[in-house]
Amino acid sequence: MNDFKINKTYSEINEKIRRGEAVVVTAEEMIDIVKENGAVEAASQVDVVTTGTFSPMCSSGAFINFGHTDPPIKASKVWLNGVPAYAGLAAVDVFLGATEPVYDDPLNKIHPGSFDYGGGHVIHDLVAGKTVLLKAEAYGTDCYPNKYVEKEVTLKDLPNAILCNPRNAYQNYNCAVNLSKKTIYTYMGTLRPNLGNANYCTSGQLSPLLNDPCYETLGIGTRIFLGGAQGYIVWHGTQHNPNVPRLPNGCPKGPAGTLMVLGDLKEMSPRWLLGISMQGYGCSLAVAIGVPIPILNEKMAEYTGVSDDEIVTQVKDYSGIEKEPLCEVTYSQLKSGWIEVRGKKVHTVPLSSYIRAQEIANILKSWIKEGTFLLGEPQQLLPRKI
Repeated sequence: MNDFKINKTYSEINEKIRRGEAVVVTAEEMIDIVKENGAVEAASQVDVVTTGTFSPMCSSGAFINFGHTDPPIKASKVWLNGVPAYAGLAAVDVFLGATEPVYDDPLNKIHPGSFDYGGGHVIHDLVAGKTVLLKAEAYGTDCYPNKYVEKEVTLKDLPNAILCNPRNAYQNYNCAVNLSKKTIYTYMGTLRPNLGNANYCTSGQLSPLLNDPCYETLGIGTRIFLGGAQGYIVWHGTQHNPNVPRLPNGCPKGPAGTLMVLGDLKEMSPRWLLGISMQGYGCSLAVAIGVPIPILNEKMAEYTGVSDDEIVTQVKDYSGIEKEPLCEVTYSQLKSGWIEVRGKKVHTVPLSSYIRAQEIANILKSWIKEGTFLLGEPQQLLPRKI
């Protein structure tokens, strides 16, 4: 038995959603509700809190079945618009990784490379309804004699297309700076020399895993907003690391939990899956994720009432000169546009879009209020220790 004053179940909340009686607010709105009423009263008033994030998420990709040919082929090499896909799965099943560049990309031979097109761009083009050129090669077998296929396909033509991202929605992340005397090009963007800028990549108080920092409601089967459609958490993501220092409110001080997510690519929107190019580093995919947090008790109300001035992250030197964090800052400081590092005022730049995160949280809120989105009760929660 717990000693919570408020106790709700998933089935009770879902029944309220079906009846159109559920009280749903965004994580941004929940801050004032908790502040003004306290966690217990907030938990009695609110049933679901919605979150959102939209940012580059490199560990992303799609499982694609391109359909059997006549005569049939057992593809060993496959390209989509010139981007190699991994074909070591089955005859016409491939996995297209978001960071895979087009096969003839000059990469960083002329530094910094522009990385104009890659797997993330192919995924965006497919979702946007564009035609994609598919090429497949094979060595030929008695049952799969075809050795070459070339055809144009659209997302509608593909028998199956499943977005499956091994590591998304990082629970907090570092703020990146550069102490060296030259510009460096990183997965955190371009960093100018001598603390010329500071880049960060989390939506802070709207970020999904920062609103359930101890994974009380997140796990296998949790239904989420993914790429503009309904998707699911299917496992903890790669590099999931809950064993990091945390604040008294449960929020980690640096990179911690991650999600593996899955959904039907055919239902998604090009607005919420966007191929991106990062100068000097590579290509990727910006992914939209929104997670509904059920307010089962006052502890969940307290968690979802967290604000940017109650979340911190570490400022780290990405040039490698300094290994330890340079300082610790709040997301309120980051979003102000400036932080102070070693006595210097440094301009901050977000890689994630807070405006898009707000939009995601509000779309998810509307889906739940309309009764078209029910909560998925997790069959197994994310691990709290590894």
